[in-house]
Amino acid sequence: MSSPHDNPIDTVVVGRIGRPHGVRGEVTVEVRTDDPDLRFVPGAVFRTDPPARGPITVTRVHWHGTTLLLGLEGVDSREAAEAVRNTELLVEVADLPELEDPESYYDHQLVGLSARLPDGRVLGEVTGVRHEAQDLLVVRRSEGGDALIPFVAAIVPTVDLDGGFLVVDPPEGLLEL
Repeated sequence: MSSPHDNPIDTVVVGRIGRPHGVRGEVTVEVRTDDPDLRFVPGAVFRTDPPARGPITVTRVHWHGTTLLLGLEGVDSREAAEAVRNTELLVEVADLPELEDPESYYDHQLVGLSARLPDGRVLGEVTGVRHEAQDLLVVRRSEGGDALIPFVAAIVPTVDLDGGFLVVDPPEGLLEL
């Protein structure tokens, strides 16, 4: 969900097809959704980026350890699986469930927000969200370059979706990294 792409703003990325697994066309998936067991089910249909590769319909789903494996309609060989590698799987924003926690946000809600310092000065614009050991906001700084900001309440105390901004209260040294 975090990387900008050429698809309309009405879609979000929930996964990216990775390398083939085996010889029968199964693919690995880099999951980019909080609830893969609800999103990736047999019969699920995804828009794609690039658009010419889709839509893609899921036929089989299983986990191999911590790796999600999918069978896809029309993808029945290792070569066919290789041909869809790096395809992003998209869903309509309207199909996303409401978040129950008012302090939780979808990545697409944060991307594009103005990042301001507590005194109101503009730090830059949120261009992405990385999901690593902790969530990090990628902020393209007004004076150039990107800053990675831990997305925790102590550092980002305010998110105002209606106002189009969030407040970054960085600890000393964070913005010099």
